[in-house]
Amino acid sequence: MNHQIFAHRHRVHYAECTLGNHIYYARYLDLLEAARGEMFRHLGQPFLRWQEQGFLFPVLEVHLRYRLPARYDDELDLALWLTRLDRVRLNFGCSIRNQRGEAVLEGETWHVCTSIEEKPRRMPPELATSLRPYLQASTTQHQLGSMGLAGPDEIPGPT
Repeated sequence: MNHQIFAHRHRVHYAECTLGNHIYYARYLDLLEAARGEMFRHLGQPFLRWQEQGFLFPVLEVHLRYRLPARYDDELDLALWLTRLDRVRLNFGCSIRNQRGEAVLEGETWHVCTSIEEKPRRMPPELATSLRPYLQASTTQHQLGSMGLAGPDEIPGPT
C-alpha cells in the first residue's frame, strides 16, 4: 500500500525566535498545529467544520526530538503522517527539515476525538476515511529511515 505524507512549508518568522536567533523550543508545537490544520483543510475536512459539529481533537501527549535549531528566515519542510487511527484516537508522526534537508525535529503527537464537553467521542467515519491514506506504522528508527527521515540515532549531514 502506498502511504501518503502531508507536506507543509513554513518560513521562520522573527517573532518565533529567541535572542539567540533560533526558534524557541515551544514554538515548534505551534508549527505542528498549523501543519495539522492545513492537512485537514487539504483533505476538505477543516477543524472548524468538525468543531461546529461538536468534535474536538485535543492533544494527549507529545514526544519531540530536537535535532538542529531552525533560524530566522529558514524555510522549513514539515511532514505529517498518522501512526494511529482508530475509533477515538489519532496520532501524528512528524518531521521538520530545513532548506538544506537537515533534520530539525522529529516526533509524534497523540490526540483524542472528543465532544465539546471533552467526553471521548467516536471519530466521524467520513474523517477517518479521508485520513486513512496517511496511516503508517509507528514512528520508529526503521520507519523514519524508510521514509528518508532521520531515525533516533542518526543525524544526517548536509545534502
